[in-house]
Amino acid sequence: MEKIIGLGSALVDLLIKLENDRLLEEFNLPKGSMTLIDNETKELIAHKTTHLENEMVSGGSAANTIHGLAQLGAETAFLGKVGTDATGAFFQADLEKNQIKPLLIHSATTSGVASTLISKDGERTFGTYLGASVELSAGELLEEYFHGYDILHIEGYLIFNHELFESALQKAKKAGLRISLDLASYNVVEENIDFLKDMVIRYVDILFANEEEARAYTGKEDPKEALDIIAGHTELAIVKTGKSGSLVTYNETVYKIPPVTARALDTTGAGDVYASGFLFGVINNMSLMDAGYLGSLMAAKVIETYGAKIPEDSLSFIRQEIKTLQSV
Repeated sequence: MEKIIGLGSALVDLLIKLENDRLLEEFNLPKGSMTLIDNETKELIAHKTTHLENEMVSGGSAANTIHGLAQLGAETAFLGKVGTDATGAFFQADLEKNQIKPLLIHSATTSGVASTLISKDGERTFGTYLGASVELSAGELLEEYFHGYDILHIEGYLIFNHELFESALQKAKKAGLRISLDLASYNVVEENIDFLKDMVIRYVDILFANEEEARAYTGKEDPKEALDIIAGHTELAIVKTGKSGSLVTYNETVYKIPPVTARALDTTGAGDVYASGFLFGVINNMSLMDAGYLGSLMAAKVIETYGAKIPEDSLSFIRQEIKTLQSV
C-alpha cells in the first residue's frame, strides 16, 4: 500500500456549538468560510462562548485527512509547525495515538487554534488563529521529509505563503511523489487565483474542491462545467456536491458518485475525510466509483458526530465495506 504524507496548518480545533448565528455577524465571520483572526480575537471568541458546549480536538484540513487515512489503516505522516506549549503537545500526542508519524517543527510562538463555530444546521465557520503554524517556512521543508512516501496531500490554506507552497510542491515532485491538493475554502481560492492555477497546472495530480471552491476557481456556477475546466488542469479532478454526492473526472470520463444518506449534526471535516476515503481507494487500486463511494461514506459518518474524527462504531462498518469492495 502506498504511503501518504500530509502538509498543512497544525491546528487544534475548538468546537463550539452555537445557539444561533449572531456571533458570526458580531465577529464578521461569513458563514461557511475560513477567516484568519488574531490572537486577541481568538481569546475574545473563547470568552464570549464559554457558556456554550465546546470541545478541543486536533484539527487542520490536511491533518484531518491524514487522521482519516490512518483510521483506515494507511501508513501516514504529518508535517507542520506547533508551539512549545500544551496545545502543541496535545496535537503531537493525538498524531502518535493514531499511529501517524509526527514531523513537527517547534516554535516559541503559541500554537494555532481554529475556533470552529457550528451552526444549528450543521454548517461550520472557522475563525482561525494560525499562530506557530503560519511560521512554517520553505527553508524548513527538508527534502528528506518526503522520502519514502508516494503521495503528498496538501491543504489550500497554505497557499497564502506562496514561497512555502511552491517549495513543498517542488520538493515533493523531486522526490517522486504525486500531489493531492484540497482547495480548502472559496475565499482562499478567490484571493490567490492566478498563483493557484499556475501551481495546479504545473504540479497537482489530484484536486479536491467543493461547489463553492470550484465556482471560485473556474467562475462557473454549474459543478459539471467547473469540473470540466479543472480536469483540464490536473489528472484527477473531484468536485464534491454536498447532498448530491460528488463528480470525478479522469481521462475525460466523468463518474457521478451518489451521496450516502446521513443525519447531519456537524459538517466539520466532511470534505477532509471525503479525501481520506477517496485517497485510500486510490492507493488500494479501487475503481474510481468505489473510491468515491468510500469518500462519501466517510463524509456521511463524520457529519453524524461532532468533530472531524470517525467514531469507532462507524469505523467498524466502514472497514467491513472496504473488505466487501476489495473482494468483488
